[in-house]
Amino acid sequence: MKKNNLIHARTCVYNVNYHIVWSTKYRKEVLNNNLQEELKNLFFEIAREKGFIIATMEIMPDHVHIFASAHPQIAPSYIVKMLKGISARKLFIKHPELQKQLWKGHLWNSSFYIETIGSISKDAIKEYIENQKTRG
Repeated sequence: MKKNNLIHARTCVYNVNYHIVWSTKYRKEVLNNNLQEELKNLFFEIAREKGFIIATMEIMPDHVHIFASAHPQIAPSYIVKMLKGISARKLFIKHPELQKQLWKGHLWNSSFYIETIGSISKDAIKEYIENQKTRG
């Protein structure tokens, strides 16, 4: 098995990655270039404070893509909750006009898309597991 991108923690070695996508409420295009840069910095700050890593991200006018890595003890839903909740609160405080552009004052849609990302394919893992007894 390929051993790239492994993170060594006190009790485990892991490579847990997520591709997370969510949109603004009603897909309103409210994230202009200035807000995009501010939001990127905010997301990195939140990740650092909450103990996960954002490898890369892209912020579009109406949605966000994030590639994150986290210790297995950190639930993916926690990552999303922290990023969405803290960023919305901080942006609304700093940019009250943003809240007026969105009906009912919610920045983010309540749903999100998430998928796990590994460094090896599902088929390679399946083959590796199936061949364990023959390696003896």
